[in-house]
Amino acid sequence: MERQSTQVLGIDENGLGPRMGPLLVTGVLGICHPSLSEILTPAPAITTPLGDSKVLVSFRDSRLGETWARALLARNGAKPDCPHDALLALLLETPEELRAPCPPDHLDLCWATDNEAFEASDHQVDQAQRDLDGLAQSGLEIESAHAMMVCTSRLNTALTEGRSRLLEDLHAMERLIVDARTRCKQDLVATCGKVGGFDRYGPHFGPLGGHLRTAVEEGRALSRYRIAGIGEVSFVRNAEANHPLVALASLIGKWIRDFFMRRIIRYHRSVDRSLPMASGYQDPVTARFLSQSASSRLARGVPDRCVERRTARSCSR
Repeated sequence: MERQSTQVLGIDENGLGPRMGPLLVTGVLGICHPSLSEILTPAPAITTPLGDSKVLVSFRDSRLGETWARALLARNGAKPDCPHDALLALLLETPEELRAPCPPDHLDLCWATDNEAFEASDHQVDQAQRDLDGLAQSGLEIESAHAMMVCTSRLNTALTEGRSRLLEDLHAMERLIVDARTRCKQDLVATCGKVGGFDRYGPHFGPLGGHLRTAVEEGRALSRYRIAGIGEVSFVRNAEANHPLVALASLIGKWIRDFFMRRIIRYHRSVDRSLPMASGYQDPVTARFLSQSASSRLARGVPDRCVERRTARSCSR
């Protein structure tokens, strides 16, 4: 009996733990052909690095994620002229939906596009496209990428409504799964990075909560489900280090998050050039940025909900 091709999806998050900036959840959709016996190993011919974004890129240089994003967009006939157009092509929600929580007087906090340009070279993008061709010849044809962005304001609102960052992360993953299932019009095999310390995901499902499901396995390393009308969904520990689609999602999501974070820093540095280039993560530079920018933020009327993520402890005070 001839083996059938499988629609596959890899999902990962970027920015779950920082003090500032958005949470990004990115999905990469592809087709695994019968010629590929093991989809958890990238083809040996690939030259553009794939792997965990935390290892391969940094806040000051995330060109690798940009390279893969542009290569995937070009594969679908899209050649954006600027980073902003590339971001809008990747983000699942419309600009109007994304800007809905934004204070009208401070739209530029996340949406100013002045002096933005691509950093990766056309040669790098061309090489990534050749690598995508190599993966396709090996049996893994990568089709598209989409991302969900949950801004600081939305994370803070969710927390006041009783939803943690972990739930926002999981529900964004679910939305990407549902969207991918709609796009490919057949059941799929989705592999997601583990969400926090969850072992049992069923009680926490949002968009997938109304689907009939069977828990195949639930544990620290792997939680796998068969979901009616969707296919198979797995949450895998360290998936970004082993699964090419999850690795791609991690790299592209890192680029998107860092790009928005640089916009945020640029907005504040427009009135105080002494502010440091903070990554938004839990580090001394970010702490100094928040402390040093407090007076200028107050003077400009920048809402705290758009700047720093609240914690469950701060909400209880």
